[in-house]
Amino acid sequence: MIRIQNIYYMLAYAFQVLNEQGYRNIATEDFDNTAELCAAIFARGISIQIKRGLGKEYIPRTEALSSLRGKIDISETIKSQALLRKRMVCSYDEFSVNSYMNRIIKFTVLLLLRADISKARKKELRKLLVFFNEVETIDLYSVNWHMQYNRNNQTYRMLISICYLVVKGLLQTQSDGTTKLMDSLDEQRMHRLYEKFILEYYRKEYPQITAGASRIPWQLDNDMSAMLPVMQTDIMLTYEEKTLIIDAKYYTHSMQVHYDNHTLYSVNLYQIFTYVKNKEVELADRPHEVSGMLLYARTDEEIYPENEYSMSGNRIEVRTLNLDGDFAMIKAQLDGIARKYLGVNADPL
Repeated sequence: MIRIQNIYYMLAYAFQVLNEQGYRNIATEDFDNTAELCAAIFARGISIQIKRGLGKEYIPRTEALSSLRGKIDISETIKSQALLRKRMVCSYDEFSVNSYMNRIIKFTVLLLLRADISKARKKELRKLLVFFNEVETIDLYSVNWHMQYNRNNQTYRMLISICYLVVKGLLQTQSDGTTKLMDSLDEQRMHRLYEKFILEYYRKEYPQITAGASRIPWQLDNDMSAMLPVMQTDIMLTYEEKTLIIDAKYYTHSMQVHYDNHTLYSVNLYQIFTYVKNKEVELADRPHEVSGMLLYARTDEEIYPENEYSMSGNRIEVRTLNLDGDFAMIKAQLDGIARKYLGVNADPL
């Protein structure tokens, strides 16, 4: 359904850092599974981060010391009878590599060492672990993935994203309570990657258009909007008077089957139709052309959706994106969509 190599290209668009010189030769390698690909990107990223210097943060510590450091914890000093040993219990902050992000990275490396990856890759990861000797591991289920990035830790964004993909997308729990890594990302994580890849592709290759995951306001006849859901698009492409709303879908099955009758998932069609019609009304006072598309990742099914409809004056297309081929083929499909609906070509630069 999707080549492992194409997952790299999808990640490269989703995380532009992979286009830097240090990662480019990964694109020429062959990978047997997604875990191997993630391990290759991860090892390269960690190596680059080590050369820059592992990030540090202040870690609060409390221990009995023979000399004063930070603040004396008087109650704990008395309680532990530390004075009898000529010590004081002190609380202080230590500037250490044992940071939250480094702990997540170390935990992920240990996970990948248990995965079905090559011995050479495992050897590479073990060499990198030496630089994390002072870093503790972290409980898998206590990780808070909603992190704040700033100028000091911005280089960790891609590394933590790979950690998230490995932990959330490749890890599964066995019946005996143990965990193991799967060969490929689960459907939910692939859906998010697929959606972000398409958006970032148009942002990078078509700077002349406006590409974003925009909200569409409900076009109401009165001010009553309580309890209405947010209309959050996956991808909205705008060029001059033309707008294309794309709903990206990554499912194992792109259609529902009932007595050998293949039909589209009604909720998906209703959703894109609602987006298009509300955007149509929003732009009613200016020249415009609004279209919609359900863009499914093509599956191994014999029958898949490839239809274009005219609904109440708007074009709504349902089609698939074939990810099982050279990336040039994927690029050609996405470029064809831009030409057809927006009348633009990719930036030659």
